[in-house]
Amino acid sequence: MSPSTAPAVKPDAGDSSSIIGELKSKLKAVAGSERSDEVAEMEQEQEQATEYEHLTRVPIVKQRPISDRLQPELAQHYSPHLSGLQEYKQLYKQSIESPGKFFGDKARQFLNWFKDFDSVFVPNPETGKPSLENNAWFLNGQLNAAYNCVDRHALQTPNKPAIIYEADEPGQGYTLTYAELLEQVCKVAQVLQYSMGVRKGDTVAVYMPMIPQTLITLMAITRIGAIHSVVFAGFSCNSLRDRINDADSRVVITTDESKRGGKIVETKRIVDDAIKETSGVRNVLVYKRTNNPKVQLVPGRDLDWDDEIKKYKGYCPCEPVDSEHPLFLLYTSGSTGTPKGVQHSTAGYLLGALLTMRYTFDTHREDVFFTAGDVGWITGHTYVVYGPLLYGCTTLVFEGTPAYPNYSRYWDIVDKYKVTQFYVAPTALRLLKRAGDSYVENHSLKSLRCLGTVGEPIAAEVWDWYSEQIGKNEIPIVDTYWQTESGSHMLTPLAGGVTPMKPGSACFPFFGIEPAILDANTGKEITASHAEGVLAVKSGWPSFARTIWKNHDRFLDTYLKPFKGYYFAGDGAARDKDGYMWILGRVDDVVNVSGHRLSTAEIESAILDDSIVAECAVVGFNDDLTGQAVAAFVVLKNKSSWSTASESELQDIKKHLILAVRKDIGPFAAPKLIVLVDDLPKTRSGKIMRRILRKILAGESDQLGDVSTLSNPGIVRHLIDSVKL
Repeated sequence: MSPSTAPAVKPDAGDSSSIIGELKSKLKAVAGSERSDEVAEMEQEQEQATEYEHLTRVPIVKQRPISDRLQPELAQHYSPHLSGLQEYKQLYKQSIESPGKFFGDKARQFLNWFKDFDSVFVPNPETGKPSLENNAWFLNGQLNAAYNCVDRHALQTPNKPAIIYEADEPGQGYTLTYAELLEQVCKVAQVLQYSMGVRKGDTVAVYMPMIPQTLITLMAITRIGAIHSVVFAGFSCNSLRDRINDADSRVVITTDESKRGGKIVETKRIVDDAIKETSGVRNVLVYKRTNNPKVQLVPGRDLDWDDEIKKYKGYCPCEPVDSEHPLFLLYTSGSTGTPKGVQHSTAGYLLGALLTMRYTFDTHREDVFFTAGDVGWITGHTYVVYGPLLYGCTTLVFEGTPAYPNYSRYWDIVDKYKVTQFYVAPTALRLLKRAGDSYVENHSLKSLRCLGTVGEPIAAEVWDWYSEQIGKNEIPIVDTYWQTESGSHMLTPLAGGVTPMKPGSACFPFFGIEPAILDANTGKEITASHAEGVLAVKSGWPSFARTIWKNHDRFLDTYLKPFKGYYFAGDGAARDKDGYMWILGRVDDVVNVSGHRLSTAEIESAILDDSIVAECAVVGFNDDLTGQAVAAFVVLKNKSSWSTASESELQDIKKHLILAVRKDIGPFAAPKLIVLVDDLPKTRSGKIMRRILRKILAGESDQLGDVSTLSNPGIVRHLIDSVKL
């Protein structure tokens, strides 16, 4: 819905000048009085109104009724899960003030338990609210994730489509019903148990593309009480090796090859290379995606998926696990450069996934849910796999890219399968907007009831395009903010006519999330109506990560110690006069490229490992397509090797360094810009001042401040000139 065409909730929602004028009038009225404190306060308000003008001028956009967009099987009995904003506010208040009752009732209503829980959460002894340090929920309850995602729906609606698979090549997909999914999950679960010796509590590494067998694999692992550790299939063998070793995975599941955008990826070869430097892997299960006869299985170690599942029957029982039993590990970048194995528990994560499916997207069981994200990231975990299957609707698994074979691929899929919810990263939307509206034309898209974005804030002009071209200004856009660590949405509008939207804003907190904006220097909460600082959360919630795998001290140091009593989200945030929340980007050394969080330290390490490099500093900079891109400032050991080099030789050096990152981490982490320099800006103690590099890249060389205190102030002009070149 475009702000320029849709009605606003308040006539003056975009008029910041009226706010400033009103404050000036107040100031004039009290001028000359003895109430200097009031004058000072009003002057401060006037200053704030100017500072936050970019927020206050964004109009509020109401959601419109979607009754004419309902699919026939839903139209007879449809009603949104919430009646409106007032009911959201009431339920939100209960989730904060009475979390035991709120989440206890929801857990019993929406999850199937083998054994009921004794208490809902572990309280903070000082506040009585859910503890962050000892975040544990639904104590002593027992359940199984696969049962909740597969069995209960297979028993009730066996012929209902569970997975629609759209292959990389159009027309090559198929559908799996819940009954067929259950049979496949049970067979693979027995392969894991009896052919590969996987036991409850073991970790299993998964390196697979976006195909139904990946979802089957995850369900099979959880069915037997093991822990899955999915590694994005775009990571290099080195990154895969590190994650296998850190998680101590003895079993890896992969494919012979994978397909994406019409290209073949040698998935099995990457696994083979990674395993050369692991000591504990005993088995590799290989699903033959392309059936390339040149891909060889290693005798005694590798097992053929199809051969193995023939050995086992179509049903095996679930393994009951404790509510706090680890469900999965997912490695995410950290500011130290060493990936963190974020560990999620079973019950709390499942409830967070299910509740956000229900309320954020206004999902109903008749829906076809299309998340255009990879299972290798948290978005794929929660909204390709667990959320849709928990809810019992149909999840659409897409193997390809938005540009293959042309830029209409997403919209072809939406119309072909009558998709009801579409969830995607702003990066893809920027790409499709740039390609032109002709690729959207001749598509109905009338099955859509909700649009979503994830991974990074969405710019207002992209929001407008998404609303106008895809939603026809008729359906809500839920601009969701959350993280690997949060497990499910933290801040988000709610569909179903609930939340009036502001383009670019993540709007309001989800149930159980009590956000705070803190002063980065003092750590004190900023309670003013206008606030800008760092985002934190005051207490625990069910889907919040429990720890970092076998490194709880790092978990505490990273998330809970920076600001005592709070979870530190690592992002800057602002709250506007209407209470809407805005995400302002990372405040730590992490770059957000196409919604993927990349550690600058990890990229620096990959470059520094090269024998020609003496020093390196990696920073992020704004990019029209990917949101942020990676820039590397590199000092070579032999400076003369490039100071007299030709342009083609310089390009060869830069390509060499980019390939080093691609090989060590993966193609998605490759720097977009390599700047060869004589030196880096450093303090007298030797610390590299990355802030100066970011300012130079942003074109803010006139805002560097006093650089005379640097140990090498003369290098600044060289850096500015190098970036211009």
